[in-house]
Amino acid sequence: MHASKPFRLAVVTETYPPDINGVAMSLSRLINCLLDRGHSIDLYRVRPHEQGQKTESAIPAKSGFTETALAGVPIPAYPELRMGLPAGRALVARWRTERPDLVHVATEGPLGWSALRAARSLGIPVSSDFRTQFDHYSSHYGLAWLASSIGALLRAFHNRTDLTTVPTAALKQDLSNRGFKKLRVLGRGVDASLFDPARRCGALRSSWGAGPDTPVAICVGRLAAEKNLDLALEAFRAMRDIAPDSRLVLVGDGPLREALGQACPEAIFAGRQTGTELARHYASADLFLFPSLSETFGNVVTESMASGLATVAFRHAAAGELIESAMTGWLSDPDDRRGFISSARALVADLPRCRAMGQRAREAVYSLDWPAIASQFESMAQALIEGERPMQSRPSVARLRASETRPV
Repeated sequence: MHASKPFRLAVVTETYPPDINGVAMSLSRLINCLLDRGHSIDLYRVRPHEQGQKTESAIPAKSGFTETALAGVPIPAYPELRMGLPAGRALVARWRTERPDLVHVATEGPLGWSALRAARSLGIPVSSDFRTQFDHYSSHYGLAWLASSIGALLRAFHNRTDLTTVPTAALKQDLSNRGFKKLRVLGRGVDASLFDPARRCGALRSSWGAGPDTPVAICVGRLAAEKNLDLALEAFRAMRDIAPDSRLVLVGDGPLREALGQACPEAIFAGRQTGTELARHYASADLFLFPSLSETFGNVVTESMASGLATVAFRHAAAGELIESAMTGWLSDPDDRRGFISSARALVADLPRCRAMGQRAREAVYSLDWPAIASQFESMAQALIEGERPMQSRPSVARLRASETRPV
C-alpha cells in the first residue's frame, strides 16, 4: 500500500542492464520497485554494445512496463558502454500520443539532452539524476583541460530540469557550491537478501588458495584509471608484510586488466560477476578495499557491508556517510594514502576484529532497502506532477532553446 496515486513515468538512460555498472543496477532496482508500487514505466534506453546481446533487463514481464531501445555509439573511454544519439523528434511524437506524467533523465548524454528538450516543448515536468562526475573523470584520460567545460555542461543540463537527485548530502553541498540548483538527496538501497554473509563459500576460497583463516581482500568494480587501483595493490603488498598468505581478488574488467596483472601477478582476477555469483565472491572475502575517489556514491560499498565485510576506504561518497571508522571499517582522509594502507595492515593483523567489524557493517546497512528509496522517489515525483516544482521562473521554450549549451 502507498499514498501516492499511480503515475506514468518515462525514464531515459544511456545505460541499463545487461550493462554492468552502478548506474544501470541502481536504476533497474528503482524501476522494479516503482512497478511493484503500481506505477507505469516507459523505459528509453540505448541498445547494448554487443551484437546479439539481448536488450531486456532483469525485470520480468510486468504490466505497466515498456522498453524502447534506441541507437547509440561507443564511448571512447568506455567501449563497453554506448552513448545515446539525439532522438528528440521520435520522443516528441511518442509523448504527444502517450504522454507521461513525468520524464526522468538518468544520464546527461545527447539522448538525455534531446529528452529534456522534448519534454520541455510539451510542457512535461522533468527530473534528473546526477550519477557520474564526468568532469572529474577527464583528468584520468588526459583531458584535464576539458574539466571546467564538462562541469559547465553538466550544470547547464541539470539546472534546466525541475529537480536533480543526488545520492549523498556531501555531494549536494559540493554541487550547490558549484552553482547547481534544485537538488534533492535520494540515497541508494541494497538487497541484503542477495548480499549476505551466508553465501560464504569454502570451495570458492579454496580456488583462491585461501583456507578458513587466510586473509582475503576483494576489490569490485571497473579496472580503470579513475578507480585508483594502484593504491589497492600497495595496500595488498603491505598486507603481505603482515600475513604473507594474504590473497587479493579483483572482480571486474576494464582497460587496466593487463597492466594490473603485470604489476601484481599474484592477484586473482575473477572477471565480471553478477547476481548470486557476485554475492558469493563478496561473502567469501574478509575485507573490502575501496580506494576510489571518483564516485558520486559507490554501490559496492553498501554491497560489501551487507555481505559482512569490513571496508577500507576514504572519507568520501557512500563510505564517508555509512562507515563508522574503527567500528564497521576504516576511513582515511582523501589525501591520506598512507592511512589507507595502514588500515589494511591493521585489519589483516587482527582478523577476528576484522570479521567482527564486518558483522557490524551488515547491521548498519540492513535497513537500506530499495522499497524505501522508491517511496522517497515516489513522493518527489508526485510533487513535480502536481506542479510543486522548485523553479524561480520557467522560460519560454523559444528562449530555453536559444540559450541551451548543446553537447558536442
